[in-house]
Amino acid sequence: MADRVVAIGSEPLDPAEVVRLVSEAEPGGPSAANGAIVTFIGTVRGDNQGHRVLRLEYEAYEPLALRAFRLIVGETSGRWPGARVAFHHRTGRVELGEASVVIAASSPHRAEAFAACRYVIERIKQIAPVWKREYFEGGDVWIEGATADPDDERAREEAYRRSCA
Repeated sequence: MADRVVAIGSEPLDPAEVVRLVSEAEPGGPSAANGAIVTFIGTVRGDNQGHRVLRLEYEAYEPLALRAFRLIVGETSGRWPGARVAFHHRTGRVELGEASVVIAASSPHRAEAFAACRYVIERIKQIAPVWKREYFEGGDVWIEGATADPDDERAREEAYRRSCA
């Protein structure tokens, strides 16, 4: 893991660590006593599109992934000024039921925490250079990864719309 607030790497994820990052006080920053903390843990599911999934493997170009992650943090702070987000993403082989991504968002109020958390996963899917290969009974396939330009305002607004739906 390369960073505290955002990270990517092959080590198993620790949801408690990600929650701690949005819970602790920042020196000179807002109080740690936000009224809501929302977490999202993306896990490897056992079936997809009629196939029995065996595992996933994630690949990423980590410097660009971290750049995209930091951009997402900045966008989220701009949309929900009281919200704090942290997220970590796995690479490498991830077994069924294991976490591939952990996101935590804290905010003074629950609506903003939910929206910020949802916005982060939508933007990760849109712009982070992270790809996954699904291994299932009878084969494997690359699942389409990020397709949006980070500067594409329409994609950013679509992520915002989904996060507030």
